[in-house]
Amino acid sequence: MTDFEVKALDAATWDGFAELVAAHNGVFGGCWCMGFHAEGVGRGHTPAGNRAAKEARVRSGDAHAALVYDGESCVGWCQYGPTEELPRIKRRQAYEQAEVAPPDWRVTCFFVARTHRRQGVADAALAGALDLIAAAGGGVVESYPEEVVDRTVAAAFLHNGTVALFERHGFTRDRRIGKHHWVVRRAIDQR
Repeated sequence: MTDFEVKALDAATWDGFAELVAAHNGVFGGCWCMGFHAEGVGRGHTPAGNRAAKEARVRSGDAHAALVYDGESCVGWCQYGPTEELPRIKRRQAYEQAEVAPPDWRVTCFFVARTHRRQGVADAALAGALDLIAAAGGGVVESYPEEVVDRTVAAAFLHNGTVALFERHGFTRDRRIGKHHWVVRRAIDQR
């Protein structure tokens, strides 16, 4: 496994993030990691518009991610943020069936460069995100990963990560919100 460096997504790291996203066709059809922000993606949104919206959020401090670097190159990330920054989640109807207090933070997606998949980038990204959350005050962190035991799932489609990844980082399963998707939670102390 490579020794990776994790940096926060901000104005200083925007270019590395943008280079990785552009090299992968805007990621997921031009999302630019906007799908979980209030603006969303899809109808009425273009890849160029998504890029501009993401850059504006980053420069104003309204977008969070732990970027993973292999040397000088950004090779992946884990997007996280306060619930109000990332209000959109998949499987919302199933999610809202339980009357549970909303988390302080959400981990909504991962992306790893094709050249670096299955090398521990997502693991480094999640560890980095949890460190950044602790430095920002900590709190309850929630995510919505996929169970992949006894199933074959292409790594490119695991944008929410796997249950096993989160369990390695101390998360516990809260409830199921789909055939293979779970809500997982963990409390992070302030550092």
